[in-house]
Amino acid sequence: MDPDLDRFTSRRSTVYGQRGVVATSQPLASEAGIEALREGGNAFDAAVATAAALNVVEPTSTGLGGDVFALYRTADGEVGAMRSCGGAPADATIANVRDALAEDDDAESYYPDDGGYAVDDAGEAGMPFYGPHAVTVPGTARGWEATVEELGRLTLGDALAPAIRYATEGYPVSEVIASYWASADALFSDDHAREAFLFDDEPPSVGQTVTMPRLGESMRKIAEEGADVVYEGEIAEAIADEVQSQGGFMTVDDLADFEVEWPEPVSTTYNGAEVYELPPNNQGLIALEALNVASELGAGEYDYDSPERVHYFAEALKRAFHDGHRYITDPEYEDIPPLASNEWAAKRAAGIGETASHDVSFGVPDANAEDADTVLLTVADDEGNVVSYINSRFAGFGSGLVAGETGIALQNRGASFSLDPEHPNALEPGKRPFHTLIPGVVRFDEDDWAAFGVMGGYMQPQGHVQMISNIVDYGMPLQRALDEPRWRYRESGELALEPHFDDDAAAKLVRKDHDVRTLSPVMFGGAQIARSRDGVLSAATEPRKDGNAQGY
Repeated sequence: MDPDLDRFTSRRSTVYGQRGVVATSQPLASEAGIEALREGGNAFDAAVATAAALNVVEPTSTGLGGDVFALYRTADGEVGAMRSCGGAPADATIANVRDALAEDDDAESYYPDDGGYAVDDAGEAGMPFYGPHAVTVPGTARGWEATVEELGRLTLGDALAPAIRYATEGYPVSEVIASYWASADALFSDDHAREAFLFDDEPPSVGQTVTMPRLGESMRKIAEEGADVVYEGEIAEAIADEVQSQGGFMTVDDLADFEVEWPEPVSTTYNGAEVYELPPNNQGLIALEALNVASELGAGEYDYDSPERVHYFAEALKRAFHDGHRYITDPEYEDIPPLASNEWAAKRAAGIGETASHDVSFGVPDANAEDADTVLLTVADDEGNVVSYINSRFAGFGSGLVAGETGIALQNRGASFSLDPEHPNALEPGKRPFHTLIPGVVRFDEDDWAAFGVMGGYMQPQGHVQMISNIVDYGMPLQRALDEPRWRYRESGELALEPHFDDDAAAKLVRKDHDVRTLSPVMFGGAQIARSRDGVLSAATEPRKDGNAQGY
């Protein structure tokens, strides 16, 4: 199949490269990935270099205090996954967290202003969204190190060099990131956080050149000493001291016990394309179940502008979210049914009709995760490696805690736990929470592979489904597949549409009994894809953030 060079119908063109392509949400980070390729690295080295740079140039969405995941296809044909996701501290039991919250005068500040999950159905305090009890063991540093050591060619120090340079020498802040930074200012009640991420006690303005010397020094230590410094050395001590000083339970032993996993990907075939996702505790099964149900319904056979297409895909996602939020958790603690099987999909599709259903609950593990944001990047190189890499602290700057003078903001991924012991994602020591992060890989043909992903909480599986369908069902070139207006099913039961959605189709969806509303484009997630097709490398991104794709 020839590249779609003559099918430009989008707001920007698909990017092509000879040696490699990188797609991400920030141009300076893409440049870091290209630098790694120029230095002799492969796609995996470039992924780590790009992710590390994003920790500096887009610190509002990602950081060393979070987790990192990868899905990839190697040059020798292996399809694999890397999961570097920490669990709850050993002393973080439901009883201990409840007792700590009852004694903490600041506990009310750990919940969002809109109420969040401040109390559960029994009137007791729910799992905090911010603060020390939302902090789980960060997997990022170990994940970066494992990626370059197991799959790359460069050293960890080589991969981190651009990020260290940005942190110490400075970079100008873009409009989008300045806006996110300003909106997170309320989290900075802690002195360490303010010192690390505010400048003259203010978030940076658009175009302001900023340096983050503390974060740069932490990255330099990781480059020189390896990830052990984060899990057993002085950075580990700073993380544990910070959490404990705020009333939490994290210890150096919790950090030292952490290990990277290499799980088998889960997959399904959709209209001839093999789609790979991460298994639980990630929400990849939601995307696979939705694709299977949509296939049963023939959703991708309707005209693209028809209301039937959106209706049947949205109804498929309703079932997949209901099942995923009911069953997906740490598989070491609960059994999970075969949500990605065709047999399961056939049963779930049977109840879907020509109008919207209103008796299928979203089953939210954490309502505050619905619109969370993150960063995802994709890389392909001329050897045939493709990798989708996603790195996040969950909500913006995470828990609001920064570990001492390290400049490392700690994630709040533990907010996805429940303090209800009967909940599938009930808090338990060592348990990993339900995770929204899902990189993706797809095989379109024998020598046609792509790494892809969509950012943004519960938008992620919905974006995966739409991107795959746009390419597979409707034959769209990469850039157009990302640019097309999106829809998303929400916890409220609403069907949200982007502003550029076809007005006639929107009106017809209302007549199909959907509760339709229009939301800002930023609510539909950024997206990246990198493809290796018969030796031709291409990549696309889209302008919902600072999307940037570069070729080399």
